[in-house]
This record gives sequence, C-alpha cells and structure tokens, in this order.
Amino acid sequence: MSQTIPGSGPAQQAAANLPGPVPHPGITLYTRLRKSPYFWKSREHGVAAYSVYNHTYHPRHYGDPASEYWSLLNDVTMWDVGVERQLQISGPQAFDFTNMLTPRDLTKCQVGQCKYVFITAPDGGIINDPILLRVAEDKFWLSLADSDVHLWAMGLAHAGGWDVTVEEVDVAPVQIQGPKAKGLMSDLFGPQILDMPYYHLQHHTLNGMDVVVSRTGYTGEVGYEIYLDNATLNAGKLWDTIWEAGQPHDLRVIGPCHIRRIEAGMLAYGCDITLNTNPLEVGYDYDWMVDLDQESDFVGREALRKARTEGIGRLMVGVEIGGDPLGSYNDGSMIEPFRVTTHGGVPAGEVTSACHSPRLERNIGLAMVPIAHSRLGTEFTIHTPDGERQGTVVQKPFVDPTKATPKD
Repeated sequence: MSQTIPGSGPAQQAAANLPGPVPHPGITLYTRLRKSPYFWKSREHGVAAYSVYNHTYHPRHYGDPASEYWSLLNDVTMWDVGVERQLQISGPQAFDFTNMLTPRDLTKCQVGQCKYVFITAPDGGIINDPILLRVAEDKFWLSLADSDVHLWAMGLAHAGGWDVTVEEVDVAPVQIQGPKAKGLMSDLFGPQILDMPYYHLQHHTLNGMDVVVSRTGYTGEVGYEIYLDNATLNAGKLWDTIWEAGQPHDLRVIGPCHIRRIEAGMLAYGCDITLNTNPLEVGYDYDWMVDLDQESDFVGREALRKARTEGIGRLMVGVEIGGDPLGSYNDGSMIEPFRVTTHGGVPAGEVTSACHSPRLERNIGLAMVPIAHSRLGTEFTIHTPDGERQGTVVQKPFVDPTKATPKD
C-alpha cells in the first residue's frame, strides 16, 4: 500500500511513488533512426551501449571502455563509423562551391589529399568539422560529424545557383586504429599502402570491392579509414574480410575511444564545438585552418575577421581535474558539461569533455573559459554531479603534442 503524505497534492503524491532515475537508460532500437551498414556485424561483437549520431545508431562501447583504450594503444582496433555520412559535392563548380563552405584554403588541397576542415556559418559559428577528401578533380566527400550539413549545402547551392550536385552517397567507413594497423593494412592491400602519407588517400580494390583508403583517424594513433563504395550491399563482406585478416594482429572491435581523443585534444561536435563556437575560440586561429587572406570568399569570413581584430572573450583550454577517477566519457559518466566557477563562486565557463586517463593516471578534460582564466596554472572549481573538484589549466594536447605518432 502506498504512503499517503498529509497535505500533498496529486503531483507530490505521484513523486513519492517514483522508483527513481535509472543510472544508464537504454536506447530502444526502432525504425525511425537509421542503422549503419555495419550495424548487424558490430552487434555480433557485443555492443553494450549506443548513442545517436547523424540520426543513426552509433556503437558507444562494447562493455569495457578502459580495456578498449588499452587495445587501441597496444594492438589494433576496428570501429563501425558508418554513422559518418559521406556528403558528395560534384560537378563543374564543385571546387569553388566547396571552397566557399570552409575557411580553409582548398587551393592547397590536391586530388588524393584529405583535410580537417570547419564548415562555418555567417556569424563564424561551427556547423560541422568533417574530414574532407578530394577523391577527384571535381569531386569531394565530406565525412560528416554530427549535424545536418546536407540540408545546409543543398540550400546554399540552390540559393546561389551553383552548378553542383550535392548528395549523400552509399559510402561508409570503418576505422583501423592502433600500432599494429600497418601490419593489418599491409596484409589487406600490400606493402605499398605503407607509403601513403598522413592525410592522403588512395583508391583500391579489396576482395572485389571498391574502397578509398585514407591515412586518418579519431585517435592520435597510427590509423586508417576504409571507405566502402556500395556499402549497403557489401558491408558484411568488407567487415568479414578485415576481421579474418586481423586475427594474427590481435584485432579487436571497439567504440570511439574518447579517452584517447581527449588526450590528443581532439574536438567532439555537439559538446566541445557547436554553432555557438567559432574556430578562434577553440584554438584554431591558424592560417592553415582559418585563412582570412586567401583570394576566395567563404561563409563567415567577415565575422571571423572581426573576431580576430577585436579579439575573443573565451578560449578552449586543457584542464587537469582533481579527485577520484572520472569515467571514460562514453560510458555515461558525463552527460552534460561540468560548470566552472572561480574559487569565489563567479561563473567561469564549463568543462565540455572530461575523462580519466589510465596511462597518465589523472583526470583530464577540455574547458571553455573566459580569456582571463585561460592562462596555464589558473585554478578554479569544477562542479560535477559527485561534488566540487579542483581544476587547473594545463597544456594541451596532453599526449604527443606534435602528433608524431600518427605521422610515423
């Protein structure tokens, strides 16, 4: 029999009977959300949790994110990243149109190269941060992060009368990441694959399937991405081909390793960067990422020029966080940003990504803070669901700041 609370109304009485929050509520599988072409293959490996990315189920981890982290550092791992939709821009004006979308100067991107780029809004905000692949003279792929760039690009192309075709193509990538990746890739494609420079791509045929292979990845480790053409039909075949070849190399299927990407200072769209964040605020005020002096115009140019001239009011920094070990970020331990205040209680930004690094044996994260609080050594209070912790601004990236490892 339920307890009656004297003087309480229906809402209060109902609240008294609630079972309490579920620590890690699941995501129901249903038809409204898309499935990666590799969905059923990745399921065979025991996906323990999903998130939703580009309206698609995304394997979060397979039960033990910390163990997956060590497999990435010591062996070789395969990731289902079919959620990274491939937006293809092709046609006679493909170069000029794509160059207009990003503040990066694409005259410096040759056929066969890849670039990390921002897609910017008129106010300089970040719409997306894809990997751009120039697969042909007048054909580009944008390997998209989690936002609807397809609709944005279609609208710009239509409004501007551009002679381009903007379409999602049936191409889906898997990532091969870790120090043993070179051995596995050599077995799959031959030793010549090892001659491919960092952030370049090659066209190959693997077991009768057309693929594009790029020397890229979301880890800061040695890595490759295999982009499968006609993925709806061939996803299972590609997966099984890689899995079989990977057995001598201790291949393991894992989810996106956020511990490693935080160590590397890599940004995650939707938390570290959003429409309300511009490239200068996240530390990308570099001529190679934001080229304000290039001949071509791009969306957001005047806003970013103004921001550079007048200065920015906040900056993304690395932070070390005291206290007991945090989680792995992708295990549900951080479902919202941690609020940051000065020791006097004045609001001072937020921690947007954080985790416990097993090899560094400390908690690390990325935080957006006012410029006045961005100097190395600055201390503040971080408010987490488990209570207050000490935070200190430190240098980032936390590991391998020159990215020597993935370039090796």
